[in-house]
Amino acid sequence: MLTVKELSAGYNKKNVIFDISFCAQKGEILCILGPNGCGKSTLLKSIAHIIDYMGTVAVNGDDISCLPRKKLAKKIALLSQSAQVYFPYTVYETVFMGRYAYSKGIFKIFSAEDKNIVEEIIKKLDIWDSKDSMINELSGGTLQRVFLARTLAQNPDLILLDEPANHLDLKHQIELINFLKVWVKENGKTLIGVFHDLNLAWQFADKAVVLDRGKIAASGKIDDVLKSNVLSDVYGIDIHNFMRESLRNWD
Repeated sequence: MLTVKELSAGYNKKNVIFDISFCAQKGEILCILGPNGCGKSTLLKSIAHIIDYMGTVAVNGDDISCLPRKKLAKKIALLSQSAQVYFPYTVYETVFMGRYAYSKGIFKIFSAEDKNIVEEIIKKLDIWDSKDSMINELSGGTLQRVFLARTLAQNPDLILLDEPANHLDLKHQIELINFLKVWVKENGKTLIGVFHDLNLAWQFADKAVVLDRGKIAASGKIDDVLKSNVLSDVYGIDIHNFMRESLRNWD
């Protein structure tokens, strides 16, 4: 599904990530881990072709640098940490924006299928009761679910999520993770997610890539990566001992 090869990118002609290479398969969830400033968000923006990069990013064999924007929108969707409210649309209108790439004609006509997709996702993310509310009046957690619904309504092959559990309470974090795991598998999608919470990442992902100062420090199956010693080196603390002590507090 996704092939990233020798990817380097950054800002103001200065690279933040260097020679990143990995693959992700259909139906697979891959987490990007690492400390603040290691290049996680930059990696997602590069894969989404929001910023310029050197190297190759291909989805289903198509080099994304060669795709027109509307076709690219059918292949890749990114939900960033900095999603903001610019105009006071309703929840329903906001989620419907995810169907823009599928609209037809100069007047952007949408089909009954578009409507069904939008309404199903709104219901599954438990925001149906708020569908007529203005998004500038929502709590941070509800707004996050609205933006996620818009991303899923886009129905791309590859979904990129930057801290998708941000602003969500524990209950909604767990519900979101469980929903996305089923949604990815059932629909044959690929999901790349940035997580700071290692426990959530462990429950969520099939594979992991750990970044350290813009380079890959480890990659592989999530169990193998999180049980290795590389996390202590990358984060600068004894992760395993910290987790064990935290668990003892619940005994």
